[in-house]
Amino acid sequence: MTQSLLFDLYLVTGMVVLLLSVPGMVSAWAGGRVPVLPSVMVMVGGGLVIWALAQSATGYAPEDIPRAFANVVAYFLR
Repeated sequence: MTQSLLFDLYLVTGMVVLLLSVPGMVSAWAGGRVPVLPSVMVMVGGGLVIWALAQSATGYAPEDIPRAFANVVAYFLR
């Protein structure tokens, strides 16, 4: 696994975790509960995204995000 693919994996995993935390946040808010697990998911997902952005040599522009998703999916489908 190359270095750029590793950072793509961090970025994609972080974005997926952030996306999956949204229903839990909404559910906790609607039910009047404290969103403990969704909050942890936001911290982990945000940390992965920030790590990928900070450590990548070239950085990520908004148009690079679909390419990162495609690279990660292609790596696992090979």
